[in-house]
Amino acid sequence: QVQLVESGGGLVQPGGSLRLSCVASGRTFSNYVMGWYRQAPGKEREMIARISRNGITNYGDSVKGRFTISRDNAKTAVYLQMNSLKPEDTAVYYCNVLVLVPSQPTYWGQGTQVTVSS
Repeated sequence: QVQLVESGGGLVQPGGSLRLSCVASGRTFSNYVMGWYRQAPGKEREMIARISRNGITNYGDSVKGRFTISRDNAKTAVYLQMNSLKPEDTAVYYCNVLVLVPSQPTYWGQGTQVTVSS
């Protein structure tokens, strides 16, 4: 059974930083993309950042220049360094694994709360 376990969320003041981690276990992935999404109350889930196995990244417009995604293929882990946090970054953050093989599922973590408030 595949599990994605996120950690690193919490309460931070505006302008502060947090680092989220996500480790996948339960199967071996070969061709896949790892990513971070977030969902604020009353809003749709939005893509924050994605990274391919060979390190190609793309970011949502709202976080470009402030967030950095990275991964460790040996650990099947993905990280999100979040700097210059704003109150509007408050949301539940989810990691996922998108397997680039037809008919394969997308896996999601349980989410970690990030709250940016003074």
